[in-house]
Amino acid sequence: MTPILNGQGLAKRFGATTLFQNISFVISEGDRIGVIGPNGSGKSTLLGILAGEIETDSGELSRRKHTRLSYVAQLSEFAPGQTARSVLQDALKKARVPEAEWEARVAETLGRAGFEEFDTEAVTYSGGWRKRLAIAEALALRADVLLLDEPTNHLDLAGIEWLEGLLAAAQFACVVVSHDRYFLENVATEMVELNKTYPDGLLRVAGNYSQFLEKKEEFLESQAKRQDALENRVKREMEWLRRGAKARTRKSKARIDTANDLIGELAELGARRSTSSAGIDFTATERQTKRLVELKDVSYTIGERALFQDLNFAILAGMRVGLVGPNGSGKTTLLRLLRGETEPSSGDIRRANSLRIVYFDQNRVLDPDVTLRRALAPDSDSIIYQDRVIHVASWASRFLFTSEQLNQPVGRLSGGERARVLIANLMLQPADLLLLDEPTNDLDIPTLEILEESLLEYSGALVLVTHDRYMLDRISTTVLGLDGLGSIERFADYPQWEVWQAERKQQKNRSTNIPSARTSSGTASPASGKKKLAYIEAREYAEIEDRVAKAEEVLQHWRSILQDPAVAIDAARLQKALAQSDRAQDEVDALYARWAALEAKQT
Repeated sequence: MTPILNGQGLAKRFGATTLFQNISFVISEGDRIGVIGPNGSGKSTLLGILAGEIETDSGELSRRKHTRLSYVAQLSEFAPGQTARSVLQDALKKARVPEAEWEARVAETLGRAGFEEFDTEAVTYSGGWRKRLAIAEALALRADVLLLDEPTNHLDLAGIEWLEGLLAAAQFACVVVSHDRYFLENVATEMVELNKTYPDGLLRVAGNYSQFLEKKEEFLESQAKRQDALENRVKREMEWLRRGAKARTRKSKARIDTANDLIGELAELGARRSTSSAGIDFTATERQTKRLVELKDVSYTIGERALFQDLNFAILAGMRVGLVGPNGSGKTTLLRLLRGETEPSSGDIRRANSLRIVYFDQNRVLDPDVTLRRALAPDSDSIIYQDRVIHVASWASRFLFTSEQLNQPVGRLSGGERARVLIANLMLQPADLLLLDEPTNDLDIPTLEILEESLLEYSGALVLVTHDRYMLDRISTTVLGLDGLGSIERFADYPQWEVWQAERKQQKNRSTNIPSARTSSGTASPASGKKKLAYIEAREYAEIEDRVAKAEEVLQHWRSILQDPAVAIDAARLQKALAQSDRAQDEVDALYARWAALEAKQT
């Protein structure tokens, strides 16, 4: 493919910190490149350099003539008074698009992005709809290259699926910085990891996220073998040097130089391969009570709009509940109800006596002027964790902060670093019930994996709001789905919620009322009036519930394998399990579709 954007020898430093140096990054026609890397590796900075928003310290960046480029930053903010329509019109005006084309482009782009009202003030939108608007603004320019920095942050699950479909069918090239593993699996055709572990500063692999994991494992194995071989060779050379090698001959001097080079290479390889990870470990209380929170006939209404109605649900010790639904459907409101921060419009919420609830706020509420030292240890230079006194510097290092950062204001930290500060604070509070509202935003993938492991080991109850489908599948044992129209249903897992959503959408689009293939508990809806089934169809109808049950058992089997931590770090096993899970899901979906068709034929 023809290169559109070509960066060679790129480097960037901020003060004494080197983000990356002498890296190359090429974008060609049709590329869909996913970019990952640890927090602080320079992903957003690299995207800013490619977009022309940040100057590179060294190296060259060339762009094909007449190339159009659009860039969507992490934060999507709009000025008061701007509407969805005016945001796109301003972008088109700045790009010198003829005014005669504006109306058609605005209507087409906003319509495809899911906007129904074009003249609503942008500042009134939720974070997810502001993100959609920022993406729509970039799409309206019809660029050759689209650069997206953490585009799934704040998008709800429906918005993520919309973006996946958009990018998968796009004719333009795109580069996406993301930590959403399912998103990268579904969108990327190439993966790049920025990491000082690699000799070139990055590893680029053709394929999606699963294929990248496989190639990364091969690379790390080869690096480990190379290190072993170097260690053995350096050991022999060191023994030779200790025997008192004489540098008077040319041959001896050359061998001494070679030995020094090998020692330097081994030190460099060891430094690259040494990695650190955040130490996340939530602590549960010793409470013996099983029933922590009970909701009876709970409803919540804003004005004339019901977010949810007649909710009956109990949170038991050890439960891990995932909350899903579109933005504005009431997920955060439900968390506030559980905390007792607000009261239901009707119904009753009963909490166990002296219930200890710990809450992670998606808005990252931290005083920007407070130093990292005081944010981690407000009262002294030590904290108490699991009955042990730990100095703030040691506590900070557990979350990948250096001693030099302790006197730095929190406002200068990245989004991922602020999230780690909040997680550090939560870990100091033993909890019966953890309420986590979008904890994955801005976290890098290694930290996400450690967070998941900690939540799997946590013995208390957990309610999790997240758009990260991988985390939902791995963590949740029960899913509560809100549709934003007043309904809230319980599901065994996220895929069941997706099927329920698809069925409701299908029913809404049909003029006739076809009964649902299953109720919220996953069982068949009552049959009525078996009028039009032929003999063979009647037999099929009689057996289909058993076939669905068996198919769901197979699906659950592969879902449980995917939740196995040993599988999650084994690229080959993970890829096989994903493929088998997809086949099982297709089988379940096909059976439910057939079930719905047979139900429809009887009406």
